[in-house]
Amino acid sequence: MADWSAEQYLRFEDERTRPARDLLAQIRLDDPRRVADIGCGPGNSTELLVKRWPQAKVTGVDTSADMLRQARERLPGHNFIEANIAHWVAPVGTEVIFANAVLNWVPNHLKHMQRLLGALGPGGVLAVQMPDNLDEPSHVLMREVAMQEPWREQLSKAAETRDQLPKPSVYYDALKPLCSRLEIWHTIYNHPLDSAIEIVEWLKGTGLRPFVDPLDLPERKNFIAAYTARIAAAYLPQADGKVLLRFPRLFIVATR
Repeated sequence: MADWSAEQYLRFEDERTRPARDLLAQIRLDDPRRVADIGCGPGNSTELLVKRWPQAKVTGVDTSADMLRQARERLPGHNFIEANIAHWVAPVGTEVIFANAVLNWVPNHLKHMQRLLGALGPGGVLAVQMPDNLDEPSHVLMREVAMQEPWREQLSKAAETRDQLPKPSVYYDALKPLCSRLEIWHTIYNHPLDSAIEIVEWLKGTGLRPFVDPLDLPERKNFIAAYTARIAAAYLPQADGKVLLRFPRLFIVATR
């Protein structure tokens, strides 16, 4: 895929940061010395970690040059590195690995969760949040449009960019042998947005990228128009004219 756009992502900064706040609130460590924010994006989640643990060395990790540029501007003086999470190894002494809305993009993410958790010392925490929304209309409809002509052949593999998340029981059996405490829960957010067009704008920054990045500009415009029409039919206005974007997310906090 093309590089991520920090500007597009941050159009909905408050809504995107809320799950990170909720995840951070469940970490029961008072004074970690070294913290890693993997998939740090534009630094909105890293900023939460810096404020929670000002004495810690907090490092942000991401693959996107644009996201890292924004993160460095947001938190000057802090450490940000470009690395692929699938190959990244936590520095010795890391006590918290914070992964907000990133492991869902990593193939075989459960294997990497086991690897990351296993590298932590006693008391270390792996904290993970992942969107669990592939069965929501927002994502079902983009797959349906991708299977229409003239996009079918070019986008036949687009839906494979993200794996369906397994059931909580699968995470439990895979992670519990590696930790002393394991918490798993779902939260469903209902984000009030101004219109169906805003839902599309939200998804342009994340879920739509595998579907629109391969297309040239005219094809992209036509795809977005067809998708927007279906979103407008699926997400009807509330009494005040807003539309509600239903957004399930999976949370895991594993303590070694």
